[in-house]
Amino acid sequence: MKCDKLMKLLAQTVASRKTASLVWIVLLTGVVLVSATAEAKSKPNELVIRIEEGRDTINRNIYGHFSEHLGRCIYEGFWVGEDSPIPNTRGIRNDVVEALRQIKIPVLRWPGGCFADEYHWKDGIGPREKRPSMVNTHWGKVTENNHFGTHEFLDLCEQLGCEPYICGNVGSGTILEMQEWVEYITFDGKSPMADLRRKNGRDKPWKVKYWGVGNENWGCGGRMRPEYYADLYRRYSTYLRNFAGNRLYKIACGPSGANYHWTEVLMREAGRHMNGIAPHYYCGSGKKSRSATRFSEEDWFAQIKRALYMEELVSKHSAIMDKYDPEKRVAMLVDEWGAWHKVEPGTNPGFLYQQNSLRDALVAAVTFNIFNNHCDRVKMANIAQTINVLQAMILTKGEKMILTPTYHVFDMYKVHHDATLLPVELECGDYQFGDEKIPALNVSASRDKTGKIHISFCNLDPKNIAELICKLRGAKGQNASGRILTADAMTAHNTFDNPEAISTAAFDDFKLKGDILRVTLPSKSVVVLGIK
Repeated sequence: MKCDKLMKLLAQTVASRKTASLVWIVLLTGVVLVSATAEAKSKPNELVIRIEEGRDTINRNIYGHFSEHLGRCIYEGFWVGEDSPIPNTRGIRNDVVEALRQIKIPVLRWPGGCFADEYHWKDGIGPREKRPSMVNTHWGKVTENNHFGTHEFLDLCEQLGCEPYICGNVGSGTILEMQEWVEYITFDGKSPMADLRRKNGRDKPWKVKYWGVGNENWGCGGRMRPEYYADLYRRYSTYLRNFAGNRLYKIACGPSGANYHWTEVLMREAGRHMNGIAPHYYCGSGKKSRSATRFSEEDWFAQIKRALYMEELVSKHSAIMDKYDPEKRVAMLVDEWGAWHKVEPGTNPGFLYQQNSLRDALVAAVTFNIFNNHCDRVKMANIAQTINVLQAMILTKGEKMILTPTYHVFDMYKVHHDATLLPVELECGDYQFGDEKIPALNVSASRDKTGKIHISFCNLDPKNIAELICKLRGAKGQNASGRILTADAMTAHNTFDNPEAISTAAFDDFKLKGDILRVTLPSKSVVVLGIK
């Protein structure tokens, strides 16, 4: 019964029965309130996309990756060696390269992570049999043979067709060491470092634009105060030179999570000397971290809520950056992000090997929507990590390889690469669990260079479908097509025995008529629509 009818009935009852009990009135009032709540919940979810107001470009590097000398990311992931029976090109797995090229990987960060601040690059060049070994003290205390070094990494990037992003050693290294690394890679004249590169088989220099000055220097990179690191960054940046037309893009270590003081100090003291600052945030680490595949709706809700916290972090760090850089010259590069669960049973705890479920796919999708919607400041992001570590795209087991649900989100969202962000206004219901609630839907939209509009939707509610009315302001659609990623179970994931348990499928549960789009989003789903 409608609220207005109930209110009329209540008024008639009170007028005709002067002696009606207070209980009767309270009961009717309760029905009215319940009905009002039901009506509020039944209101349609509405999305407005302002087509003609698109201005900012979604940098393809937002869909970047990160690979560290950690566990089986490099060795057994990318690198199997030239003598391996697994098909490879100069030691790099062909199947992995093919899979990453499919999602148009734009940039790859290396060699760390915490490993970067104990890595000495000269140990990773020259004949492999002569390279000295080292102990990987951060990750499992295993022996690193340095067979995958500078030449191998840059060969990998060339095979992938992506930009390399090198993170230099500040924690245990020297300014001279990093300066010489830049010279070794990028100088085309005659010098000790360029001649050493030629001796090791590479005549022409590489182009390497992105250079990180240390990693997590507030923690594993030296436990530094922001004031100290800011001064140290200024020294390093002074001696990192541009050679042979290769212009360096210098990236400062950013804050951990909500450490706004770090951003304030770095922007105030060193902002004019940097091109970017790199915050880190993991939405699933900590003592309450649980299995990647065995979890309840309580865990689902908590994980998605932590992923949505990225919106607040990006907004607040951006506001601080705006104080010192209103022209937005300095980019935000979230070069480590993702879910962090308990390691898989029976694996080395220091290897951070975890499975990857539909829940992780939703984490990736909402995070991308947030980055897209903040693309005026966020110019790069690097999920941790590409293969066999944390929220990986790919898992390998000997010659076998599987693609994770997160991989499929990267594949669906590649339509946003270098597209124009379209402003959106979303009014939607809530997904409530217990006494907490979050918005049930999450969206971003863009228009590519051909004029095609792409909308990425997330229904975060694992139990209920969502009906959505979308208004295209400034355009009328002729036709549309879509893809969806979902599954019956929240915990759905791919295994080596069942590698296609969850993958994308065609989606057609929508109606497009002119500038009105009506969509029915299944529970716990990621949907991307393309409209011409």
